[in-house]
Amino acid sequence: MRILFHQIRRAIIPTGICVALLALTGCSRTMYGAANITSEPEGAAIVNLRDNSQIGTTPARVVWKGEEGTAEQVTLQLRKNGFIDKISTIWINHRHRSEAEAKANAVDITVELEQQ
Repeated sequence: MRILFHQIRRAIIPTGICVALLALTGCSRTMYGAANITSEPEGAAIVNLRDNSQIGTTPARVVWKGEEGTAEQVTLQLRKNGFIDKISTIWINHRHRSEAEAKANAVDITVELEQQ
């Protein structure tokens, strides 16, 4: 009887741990955050400095996705010929259930560029 109890316990504990890990990792949901990025003057290229990708031209509404309850620090560079490049760091909160909801509640970011 004691051996049977030990074998059952050896099978149940790892199974319980697996179920708990699945529950914890399965709880995160993809959420969205957005920003309306404008510049003075308009027409500046928006570059995400994390990967040096151009994500749009001002004015632009940009959406980021992430896990529920998280915030993301995003560093952007705005570039326009004849103007000094400007770097801005913003925080995007992933709190909207859809891209459309995030766009409807986008944070306004305005960057003023100085002439060279």
